Amino acid sequence: MMIFEEYFPQIVKSGIVLITLFVLRWSLVFTVKRVAKKSERLEHRTGLIVKLISYLIIFFLIIGFIFIWGVQIKDLGLVMSSVFAVIGIGFFAQWSILSNITSGVIMFFTFPYKIGDYIKIHDKEFPFEGYIEDIKTFHIVLRTHQHEEVTYPNSMMLQKGVTVIKPEDFTEMEARLEEEDKNVTEHAVD
Repeated sequence: MMIFEEYFPQIVKSGIVLITLFVLRWSLVFTVKRVAKKSERLEHRTGLIVKLISYLIIFFLIIGFIFIWGVQIKDLGLVMSSVFAVIGIGFFAQWSILSNITSGVIMFFTFPYKIGDYIKIHDKEFPFEGYIEDIKTFHIVLRTHQHEEVTYPNSMMLQKGVTVIKPEDFTEMEARLEEEDKNVTEHAVD
């Protein structure tokens, strides 16, 4: 009983942090699922965002417990500077991976296309167009007219112009592509 009385303030603070972060996670997950349902996003895309929210909540929970259970402020400076140095080096080395994850989250909430849409990416060196088969954490999977599977980084999707081609425009484009294929075949025979 003596130990319980000695650590009672830390136990209460830990409980408050735990409950607060649990409620925060629940409300964020509820909001994400509501946005996903409203914007007709697929369930596995929602699952990726929920997983990222869970990791973030766990990170804050660990930080909260560290402060509550007795890390001295003078020691915290040394620990945090070491941690941030390692994290900074890791983030610098992996900046493209982090930017792809961040871009995937941004695309989940704001981009006007979804799986099944036909898009055209306006890239000067490597223009692509095709159906979006999947939107993953790091990249988008496209299926081209030549039945090639192309993976395109999420961060590049935010940097390049992207056109969503509507179904009615797509029929006109298919007719144009068939005509071009026919012309290429005729010229190859000559």
